[in-house]
Amino acid sequence: MTTSPFDPNRVLLTGENPFIRLSETDDGPVTTEASFWRIIFSPYGPGHVLFLRSELTDDEVQVYSDNIAMTRWLQAGVQASINAAFGDLNLPVIEAEFERRGDVRSFWTELVSTPDEDISLTWYDLGEPLLLHTQPNATENRPYGVNTLFFPAAGARLTVDGGQAGGRPWPRERDGRPFSTCALAFSESWTEAR
Repeated sequence: MTTSPFDPNRVLLTGENPFIRLSETDDGPVTTEASFWRIIFSPYGPGHVLFLRSELTDDEVQVYSDNIAMTRWLQAGVQASINAAFGDLNLPVIEAEFERRGDVRSFWTELVSTPDEDISLTWYDLGEPLLLHTQPNATENRPYGVNTLFFPAAGARLTVDGGQAGGRPWPRERDGRPFSTCALAFSESWTEAR
């Protein structure tokens, strides 16, 4: 009997989903949370979206995108399963332009620009990559599977109009390997059972 090397599930999207979670202390509340998406394939086309909640946004969730239809689809499904606050379809979407800089050998920066704001997300002191593969419904209340390549970041910085978010990344472990509360997530594909 042979096993197919192809995943039997339906591919919903593929792209990137780096994240930043900063706090003042290791066990303290998250003071800045950012979920950045660069989507190459989805039913609503490619695009970018940043979900952000921070003291720099008065602890309110802000959503920035260059493809609102894709953003709403993402919010209603995958993003809501990760973070319900970012899945709120009543949040306004701010039109933005996106640019990236850097190299995983040193640092990675995502730039988000609107007529009124300039946001910068930077990951640095990047660790050894980890490849994650989960199946749909493997975790309770998570109907999706995901394949992704994580680069844990010991350092991360988020700024809005030059003001820097407080807090810092904190070390974590994933299956006995070093991880962080901040990471790049590349080659990310989300699936659902057929």
